[in-house]
Amino acid sequence: MLPKLTEEVEGLQALDGVSQKAADWVARATHPDAIKNALSGTWLGHPVHPMLTDVPIGAWAMASVLDVTAGRAGAASARRLVGIGLIATLPAAASGASDWSDTYGGTQRVGLVHAVCNVTASAVQAASWIARGRGRHKLGMALSGVGLGITACAAYLGGHLSLIRGVGVNHTAFQQTVPEWTDVAAESALSDGEPLRVTADGVPVLLVRHDGALYALSATCTHAGGPLDEGKVDAAGCIRCPWHGSVFRLEDGSVRRGPAAVGEPRWEAMTDGGRVYVRSAKD
Repeated sequence: MLPKLTEEVEGLQALDGVSQKAADWVARATHPDAIKNALSGTWLGHPVHPMLTDVPIGAWAMASVLDVTAGRAGAASARRLVGIGLIATLPAAASGASDWSDTYGGTQRVGLVHAVCNVTASAVQAASWIARGRGRHKLGMALSGVGLGITACAAYLGGHLSLIRGVGVNHTAFQQTVPEWTDVAAESALSDGEPLRVTADGVPVLLVRHDGALYALSATCTHAGGPLDEGKVDAAGCIRCPWHGSVFRLEDGSVRRGPAAVGEPRWEAMTDGGRVYVRSAKD
C-alpha cells in the first residue's frame, strides 16, 4: 500500500503551486555559497541531511523506549530526550529543505509531503514535551508515540527520495573506469574555455582547454546527473553545472560550491599526433 500511495503523491500536481513557491523561497535563502555549502555537505564530502536526521529520530525513539520500560522513573530522562530531538530538528530541517529546493516534479511533491509529516511530528513531540512538563506523563507518552509513528511515515518517504528517486546519491558512483589511454577527439575540436563532450569506452567525459592546459572530468554531474559539458567555465578554472549550479574545479574535480557534496571523477588527458587521449585517473 505504501508504494502505491507514494506513486499517487508523485502524480499529485495540485501540490505544485505551493511546492514551487516554497522551493523558490528556500533557494533564495540558501543561495549564498557559504550557506549552500554548509547545508549540502560540500565541506564534508558527504550529504549532511541523512546523518542529521538520525539525532531526532534516535532521541524520540529512545524517549518512547524509556516510557515503556521505565515508566515514571524515566520520566525526566524521556522528556529530556524529547527536547533534544526537537532542537536537533532545526539543522536537519534546514539541510533537508536545501536539498529539496533543487528537486522537481514528482520528487518535489513527495519531498513536500515528507516535510509536512516531519513538521507535524515535531509539533506533536513539542506538545508531548509541554504535557510532560506539566506532569501529564501519560498524555506525553501517548503524544510521543503518535509523533514517532508520523516520523516513521516521513522516514519512509525520505528513503524513497534517496533510494528510489536518487536524491543525494552520487550519480557517478557506478561509472566504470577506463585504465587504458583511449582516443576520444581531434585536438582541433578543442577551443579555449569551451567544454567538449566525448565518450571513452561508453563513459561521457568532459574536455576543457583552459589557459593552455588540458583538463578532463566526467561529464555527468555527481549531484543530479546533469550535463556538465553544457556548463560555463569561469576565469578561476572552474565549471558550473547548468542544472543546479554546482561548481567543480577543473584541475582536480573538487567541489567549490554545492549542492554537490561529492567531487567530480578526474581523468588524465594528453595529446599525441593531433588526437586527444584520456584514461581514468589513478588517484
